Amino acid sequence: MAARLNTYYKSEVAPALMKKYEYKSVMQIPKIDKVVINVGAGEAKENAKAIDAIMGDLALISGQKAVPTFAKKSVANFKVREGMKIGVKVTLRGERMYEFLDRLFNFALPRVRDFKGINPDAFDGRGNYSLGLKEQLIFPEIEYDKVDKIRGMDIAIVTTAKTDAEARELLTMMGAPFAK
Repeated sequence: MAARLNTYYKSEVAPALMKKYEYKSVMQIPKIDKVVINVGAGEAKENAKAIDAIMGDLALISGQKAVPTFAKKSVANFKVREGMKIGVKVTLRGERMYEFLDRLFNFALPRVRDFKGINPDAFDGRGNYSLGLKEQLIFPEIEYDKVDKIRGMDIAIVTTAKTDAEARELLTMMGAPFAK
């Protein structure tokens, strides 16, 4: 499945982008560099097992082991000390990245209730796209009965595109279901 998306990029997307934007070199063609999945866990300060549950869920979703993230500063109002585990993240590259994007665009996002497409304006100005999900249950790998708590996640798609328009065109050609 992942090889299909990667092959599609090389055979269809890259030549189309090169023609549309009139690049001089194939190295100018935007491509997806990495996908970062992040889950913040505020309840981890009271429940240390929450991080382990999140790591298990992210490993199932991404197919790769997740790593915990730690607080950089102490914040008294949030009862967080420097060095505490406060979240989990996974960075996907290569084949796993393409496989995850394929499952996200074709299986997970259409399972969202009242789904009309993802926000076409969530680019950062440098060609990177961020997406927030409210629950991990939209992924078919997660079993509803084994979930201890519904948690959201942030997905950042990092591209080599210079502008948001190029990145939007790249993601559209890769199958991202943008809202009309």
